[in-house]
Amino acid sequence: MNRVASYSGRDFASGKGLTVHVRGGVIEEVTDCKPEGLPLLSPGLVDLQVNGFAGFDLNEGDLTPEVVEALSQALARVGVAAYLPTLITASETALCQRLSAIRQAQQSLPFSKATIAGVHVEGPSISAKDGPRGAHPLAHVRPPCLDEFARWQGAAQGLVRMVTLAPETPGAAAYIRALTAEGICVALGHCDATEEEIALAVAAGASLSTHLGNGIAATLPRHPNAIWAQLSEDRLMASLILDGHHLSRSTARAMLRAKGVGRTVLVSDSVTFAGMPPGRYSSSIGGDVEVSGDGKVSIAGTAYLAGSGSCLLDIVCRYQAFTGFPAAEALTMAVSNPARVIGKTPALVPGAPATFLLLDASRTEAPARPVEILHNGASMLP
Repeated sequence: MNRVASYSGRDFASGKGLTVHVRGGVIEEVTDCKPEGLPLLSPGLVDLQVNGFAGFDLNEGDLTPEVVEALSQALARVGVAAYLPTLITASETALCQRLSAIRQAQQSLPFSKATIAGVHVEGPSISAKDGPRGAHPLAHVRPPCLDEFARWQGAAQGLVRMVTLAPETPGAAAYIRALTAEGICVALGHCDATEEEIALAVAAGASLSTHLGNGIAATLPRHPNAIWAQLSEDRLMASLILDGHHLSRSTARAMLRAKGVGRTVLVSDSVTFAGMPPGRYSSSIGGDVEVSGDGKVSIAGTAYLAGSGSCLLDIVCRYQAFTGFPAAEALTMAVSNPARVIGKTPALVPGAPATFLLLDASRTEAPARPVEILHNGASMLP
């Protein structure tokens, strides 16, 4: 008979002390305990934006189910219970090939079955301007097309759950209405939009801002501008990359206060170089990149970012020291809120997979430390 293992922690949402009893990879029972001195206890993380990690890239060449599975396993090791593989702007042929590979992995391979909650297509209907476009290839930027979206869903067998587009793109409002009618989350990003264009997109059903403060021109009018317009729109949640590089501390604090914990989602937006040792690497997008000791990924020889070098666990662990706000907030924004966006309800209840984590956040000036990471009952820590 499988042995019962028990793990005690302070529930990040309620503050209650809980002991989770695990048998055979499943939660058998949850009992109360005293919370004093216990680490934070949370279901596994939910990341809505993952381009790659630990050397595995979703956006390079022909994608294989094996690469997707390796990525899923690498993410499980850093506490990710669910994620959206994220495909950036590319030709329709390339997008459909990659969507098919993700579908095959999600249907047949164990870590991908457990963790892939859908796919996020970021683009191709974004701003063509340098700056807002970011690293997305200009040659493949194009207006939204419902017929093309249907072909994406055919290749993915319905796995596309989120699409990011620029609200100023011709035909955006009709496209947003059609996708949201199918239950797709439409997010605004990589844009150079006016207040009016953002308002029309929200009225059509857009519900999220993709990595707010990034994927936008480096220089903007003081006001109005696309950041203020999205910050002030209560119908928009906002995803933020709080890796210490994409947004400054003061900007992050102001955005968190404007949106509030309930309307903010933390994402990694990690690229293939995230989790790699410091050094210089060759990239198929943008040439050589450098990974610094603090995880910053930049175009070699410049100060320009080349994606995020942090996984979501890194961001959650550093949140309290970086922002000065409580670590439990980070778990709300990295578990409960993103799960809500994609219609999930993570909970530590009997019968659920034993996929959760314990974090020691007792030192407010230092990053939190993972005490335990479980995936289907198996410890992921070395």
